Amino acid sequence: MTEAADGASNVKALVYVASVSPDVGESVADLVTKFPGSALLTSVKMVPYPLDEGGTSMEQYIYQEKFPAVFAADVDPDTAELMAVTQRPPTEAAQTESVTRAAWKTIPSWTLITTQDMGVPPDLQRFLAKRAGSTTVEIEASHAVAVSQPGPVADLIDTAARATTR
Repeated sequence: MTEAADGASNVKALVYVASVSPDVGESVADLVTKFPGSALLTSVKMVPYPLDEGGTSMEQYIYQEKFPAVFAADVDPDTAELMAVTQRPPTEAAQTESVTRAAWKTIPSWTLITTQDMGVPPDLQRFLAKRAGSTTVEIEASHAVAVSQPGPVADLIDTAARATTR
C-alpha cells in the first residue's frame, strides 16, 4: 500500500493495521529488526517456489506450531490453527526489497497499533506512525487483530474514510 497508493489520485487515506510503513530505501525486514520484540526471525521457514520465468525464489511461512503464539495469540485456538495451516506467505522479496515510494508522505494516514503484536513490535508501529504523522489508535491485540477484534479495525477504516470524503 505504501508504494501502490503513491500518486494515485483516487486514494484519499491510508489505514495501517498492525503493519509497517517503510520510507524510501527501507525494507520490511530492515524495520522489523529496528526495535526488539519481533518473534518472526525465529519463527519463519523458507520454502522455495518456482518463478514463471524459470528459477526459484523463496516464500516465508510461520512455523505452524509457532503461528498461534507469534501471530494470533488472541484468536480462538481452532481459528488460529486453521490460519496456520492455510496461511499465504509473503515472498522473501516482499520482505527484503527496499521501498521506492512512500504514499504516507502525501496522503493522510491512520494507524491501529497492536500492543501484543509479536510480529511487528508495538514500539516499531508507534515509531512509524509518528514519523508518518498518522492518527493512531492503540488496542490490546495480536498481529491478527482483524480476526480477533474486527470491530475496532472497521471503526478506524470508517473514521479515515469519513475524515477524507468531505
